[in-house]
Amino acid sequence: MNKTNASPNTNDQNTKDKQLSRRFFLTSAALTGVSIANSGCSVINISSGINPGEIKQSFFKTSDGVKLSYLESGRGRPIVMIPGWSQTAAMFQDQITSFAEKYHVFALDMRGHGDSDKPNHGYRMSRLAKDLNEFMTNQGLDKATLVGHSMGCSVIWAHWDLFGNDRTGSMILIDQAPCTTFGPGWTDDEKAETGAVFSPQTLYDTTAALAGFDGEVTTAGLVNGMFFTKTYPESKKKYALAQNLKFPRPEAAKLLVDHCVQDWRDTIIRINVPTLVVGGKASFFNPASQQWIASKIPKAKIEIFETDEGGSHFMFMENPQKFNKIALDFLRSTI
Repeated sequence: MNKTNASPNTNDQNTKDKQLSRRFFLTSAALTGVSIANSGCSVINISSGINPGEIKQSFFKTSDGVKLSYLESGRGRPIVMIPGWSQTAAMFQDQITSFAEKYHVFALDMRGHGDSDKPNHGYRMSRLAKDLNEFMTNQGLDKATLVGHSMGCSVIWAHWDLFGNDRTGSMILIDQAPCTTFGPGWTDDEKAETGAVFSPQTLYDTTAALAGFDGEVTTAGLVNGMFFTKTYPESKKKYALAQNLKFPRPEAAKLLVDHCVQDWRDTIIRINVPTLVVGGKASFFNPASQQWIASKIPKAKIEIFETDEGGSHFMFMENPQKFNKIALDFLRSTI
């Protein structure tokens, strides 16, 4: 949001949201026995890792000079978690804590997101995929399980398109449509199969609202009206909104356009590593699109959460117990 247009009330609300976000994360960390330590731009050797039950925040600098924040915990086989559009690594807290008991977990804030730098360039899928590849190369990660939520899946698909199975051993794809914007003349069946939710007009109308004076209000509408089931607590929705607003709205709008105009169907059909696909009955993405993805990847496994199981776009936050069990079962099956 353009700060020159912000009212005192808006600034007060931003401060309260940021304070709520920090209190939520630190309080939850304390409840789960997690400690968070900040460090500089050090490189962590994969063989050392971080003690399970501890989460360490570190930073990595990309080849174009952008400092990316990441969370790390555990030892063993590497897992790299990539949040969705405008989301943060901290929102994977329940997964980091659970997975780190047996695996070496990294959760990355992409450029602009979370605690990473907010540059004025690079907000496109190809650059985010390059950032991911540079991060894994820097960390010495090989045959990693890539876990993507929403746009995080698109980052994984872009990485596969550019780098193939370089450093990728398996995937967990959480609720992302193969194509988010439908074209003229598409049938209802084609929209369902691809999961497309935007027309070109509604995409650009939405991103214009995000980039404009009402960017924060538009974001709140997405978080409160589309991302979660109706039973998800308001306090947790408020936390999610605060995490979203860490990404400046004009840059978030720019990235959303690039993300939503991509069609990944010709990439998905070339994936040949073990894959778990997870969707939700209450997601704004038609579950048929998740079925389509699973049908195109050899031996892919699929799980669709029911609405009363927290089966929203954020089922891993609404029902972490079930999600973590499914994911850990999949990880054990890929040994």
